Amino acid sequence: MDSYRTEEEQLEALKRWWKEHGRSALVGVVLALGLGFGWQFWQSQRHSATEDASAIYQQMLLALSGEDTQGAEPVQALARRLKTSHPGTTYARFAALHLARLAVLAGEPEQAEVELRWVLSMARAGDDLHQVATLRLARLLASRGDTDRALELLAAGSGDYEASYSIARGDIFLQLDREPEALAAYETALAALDSDAPVPRTLREKLQYLNARRAAPAEAG
Repeated sequence: MDSYRTEEEQLEALKRWWKEHGRSALVGVVLALGLGFGWQFWQSQRHSATEDASAIYQQMLLALSGEDTQGAEPVQALARRLKTSHPGTTYARFAALHLARLAVLAGEPEQAEVELRWVLSMARAGDDLHQVATLRLARLLASRGDTDRALELLAAGSGDYEASYSIARGDIFLQLDREPEALAAYETALAALDSDAPVPRTLREKLQYLNARRAAPAEAG
């Protein structure tokens, strides 16, 4: 602007600049402010929703703890409320796991499968909840005789859950009287445990039983 000789020329130049660029600049400012306020509002709403989900989940845990003596109905109602109101939260996925457990206890394996598959649809593949739901679904399917699908699900176990998945595979092989494969699965589970972790009693007993069974023919010969 300093290159213009008079204030009038400077004013005219400013008017031309505004005509050419001012509207777009104003739109940019308004948009930036809108995004800023929108982000803050969204963050506030998200924080509020998370707090609400947490409060409902705490109520559900209170009911589960036995302090609520009305049975499973309050737990189920709160869990379903979480799934409906806050389906994208981790609290809702935990709630679905509880619903699956209650369905099994009530003798409703089909409903338990529905809940577990819901968790799998909402959780990211490979995360803790996804792996836990997969493990429980595999055991549920095996208990209903669908051992092929159960073994397919358990083929994906890894990391912190490798031992648990291997134990589940061993149990299914044992259910099918496939003892060599069961023994191999239990040995894989044993190897997957941390060096300082205690060996589960049931795993130790199954290994002893299958090793004795394997040794028996050799001793008889």
